[in-house]
Formats: sequence, structure tokens, C-alpha cells
Amino acid sequence: MDMLARVQSFVLQGIEPALCEVEVDVASQGLPKTTVVGLPDTAVKESAERVRSAMINSGYGFPDARILIGLAPADTLKTGPVYDLPIAVGLLRARGELRNDDHADLLFAGELALDGRLRPVNGIINLALLARRTGCRGVVVPAANAAEASAVGGVQVYAVDTLSQVVGFLNTLDVIEPFPEPHLDAELDAASAALDFADIRGQEGVKRAMTIAAAGNHNILMIGPAGTGKSMSAKALPGILPALSREEALEVTRIYSAIGQVPPGRALLTARPVRCPHHTASPVAVVGGGSHPRPGEVSLAHHGVLFLDEMPEFPRSVLETLRQPMEDGQVTIARAQGTVRFPAQFQLVAAMNPTPKGDKPSDEVSQRQMDRYLAKISGPLIDRIDLHVEVPPVPFAQLSGGRSGTDSATLRARVVAARAVQAQRNGGPLRTNRTLSGRELDRLAPLPPDAAELLKQAMADLGLSARAYDKVRRVARTIADLEHSDDLTLPHVAEAIQYRLLDRQS
Repeated sequence: MDMLARVQSFVLQGIEPALCEVEVDVASQGLPKTTVVGLPDTAVKESAERVRSAMINSGYGFPDARILIGLAPADTLKTGPVYDLPIAVGLLRARGELRNDDHADLLFAGELALDGRLRPVNGIINLALLARRTGCRGVVVPAANAAEASAVGGVQVYAVDTLSQVVGFLNTLDVIEPFPEPHLDAELDAASAALDFADIRGQEGVKRAMTIAAAGNHNILMIGPAGTGKSMSAKALPGILPALSREEALEVTRIYSAIGQVPPGRALLTARPVRCPHHTASPVAVVGGGSHPRPGEVSLAHHGVLFLDEMPEFPRSVLETLRQPMEDGQVTIARAQGTVRFPAQFQLVAAMNPTPKGDKPSDEVSQRQMDRYLAKISGPLIDRIDLHVEVPPVPFAQLSGGRSGTDSATLRARVVAARAVQAQRNGGPLRTNRTLSGRELDRLAPLPPDAAELLKQAMADLGLSARAYDKVRRVARTIADLEHSDDLTLPHVAEAIQYRLLDRQS
């Protein structure tokens, strides 16, 4: 007698989860053979052998029959060992080992060891989000993935260690209490950076620029000789950014979960990500892609910081790929199988020396070297960076003095207050001044006549583009927010113009 069973699991398209129905058909006729269909990769094809050993070693036996395993939708690529557990549940149901249909409103995912133990798999937080979105009762996942799945909230998470435990739970012989939802608010608020701005001697002007960048979520480029604190300032920046909200933390964790980079036992990634790719990184590594598209550094920096040290040393092809995600906040990767989108709302922080040697130009020859070095960064990319900041050498008196200057706690308080003003005025916590359109700037940041005249003169003298014009207005709006000013004034616009350093040198 033929037996057919259906079990629900999931498939990832980028980081977006979709339902995957695992169908198991055990035929009474034909030679014994197990076939997996539905565009499986090698790991999925090998599931049949892992499931066979896990079932036998758990005491259930394996059907000596012709078995067809279908993964629907059939035109979506299935990857990884996530289907081991749903395939095993389907076979157990077809064999009559499961005496009810309690699995019908549950989603399953997990890798099976040959002795029936369950191993963790990637993307489990997306499985829980899918269960909540589709109204399923809950998810059955390996115990090592339970904390991650429970962070979603609103869905029951059943943590299991072995295949036998799954059978006992589905047959109502074993009681498994849903995994408790974690309380993460305190952990989110306590997340901090590895470096405090108090550790940076001098450079109060740079700290001011970094505060403006943090308050408005602006991109920033620091230019200065080697050893002036550019890298230290970039590493201290996350310490003055507002804490991740729970929804932001979920988004970040979804990306890292899809590629298996969530630390074991962690529910969420609670600190803003900081990614520092090496200048030898390829365009695919930075932006994402591959035959089976994976998120790149720009997506791993989502809601965080992407730090490019020695920016001109990166290949031109890599730098130019940043232009689209900097504008759109996402990466679109087209392949023959379809289009995948990864979120990429990152804050770009870049640093560079004025010359390849790392020193300031001192004569006409070194000045030409600096011009050639700066020319490695295209004008359209420079246009997309809001603040260009000169980082001068630190005088000996400041290096040897006892005072360390402004600390991160003080700067963070200013940034959080400015972000709160923007959230109320712009329409939400993610609507920072950097996201304001030209029409919104006309309404929310109108220029007084004297400031408008100054900006008009600056556009003529510096050759500012229309994009740079809006960048100046956005930065000026952030400066006004830091000073608790409802209206833009001439000093706000003047300071914003000063941060167009590379425009002045072009």
C-alpha cells in the first residue's frame, strides 16, 4: 500500500524565508530506491543516507521500498542539511510511527547525525519569522538553535536533541515545554564599542565630525597622515551610536544566521556590526553574490559601520560597486534562477593618507603624488560621502598631557538626543537626516536668505553637484539638531560646507 506524508519546512531566497513542503511517498511496488527531487544541491541529496542511518540507529527501521522525496516549490534551489529532520518525520509518518497529525501545523528544520542526534543549521531565525507570519503553531528545531528562534517572539519554539525525542513529542508521549522568550532589552542597551573616544588624545575637531556623522547617520571620509588616529576614531564610532532596537537586531541576526555566523547559544546579535574588509577583497566579497548568492560585507554591516581603511588601496572596481547600495540601502543580485535582494543600510566610514607614503605633501612633486592618489576615488563616489574631514598630526603637548578630551558617553548622549528629534520630526527611528529627500529638506530644513546666499556662492566656487547640495543641507540639519535648534542658521550651513574638503581640492 502506497503511503504519502507531507511536512512543512522552509527555503531561503537570500535571507527571505518561504514555505517548503516536503512530500514523502513510499511506494509498494518497484525496486528499493530513494530519490530526492525539487532542485536539491549535493547536501540535500545526501540527506537520504543520513536519514536512513539516523532512523535505523534510533530503532525505527527504514522502508525497504521505492521512496520519492519531493521538495516544493520545485523551481527553487534547496541547499544545506536543513531538510534532514522534515524528511525523517515524513518517513516516520509514512511508516505509521506517528499516530496523529500533530505535525501538520509545525515547521521543522535540522540536520541529523548518523546516531539520531540533531545538529544546528543556518537560518533558523528566518524559520521562526516565517512561522509567525504564516500563523503556524510553532517550530521544531535543534536545541542549539532554540535561543535564536525564540528571539522572534509570538511563536512556540520546541527544542529537541534527538530524533527519538521528536517522535515522543509528536506522539504526545513526551512533554516539551516551549523555549522561553529571552529578555534582551538590557543586553541591547549595554552593547558598547571596544574603544572609547577618551582614548584618543586631541583631535576634538575629528570627534566633532564623528558626532555629526553618528547623529545623522552620515557617511564620512577622514584624510590625514599616518598615525593621527583615523583608525581609532572609526573603531570608537559604534560606541556613540544609539543602541540597536529589537527589530534592527532581528534584521542583523537574520543576515548572519543565513550564513551560519550567529555564535552558538546566542538569541540575537545585540551590538551594531562593524565590518573592516581588507583592501584585497573582491567585489563579490564586498557587495555579495556568487553562484549561490551570499551577502557581502555591505550587508553584514547592515545597521552598522563599514570601515574602509586606506580607501584608495581598494580596487576601483570594488569602490564603484558601493555606489548603488549607498543610495538604495540594499543590494540586488540577478542570477539565472532569479533575483535576490540583501539589505545594506550601512554607514560608510573611510580613512586615507594624503599620499601613498602616508605623509603630507611638502613640495610640488609630492603634491602631484597626492593628486594622483586622490584621483583613485571617483567623483561620483566622493559625492556620496557626506563629510570629508582632515585629520591633522597631534601636537606633542596633547599626546603627553594628562587630559584625554571628550569621552564616548558624552558624545553618545548628544547623538541619542539628536536621533530622538529626527525620529519625531522625520517620521520614525530609521528616518535619519541622511534619508531625507530634496523635497523633504525644503520643508524640514529651509535655508534663511543669508545661508542660501552662502551655499549659492559655495556651489559656484567649489563646483558642488546637486547631490552635494543636498548633502550640505542634510549635514546642516544634523548640526542644528545637535544644537537643539529648530531652524537652520548661517553657522550651521557654513560648518556643513567646511566638510566638503575634497570638493575644495578639486
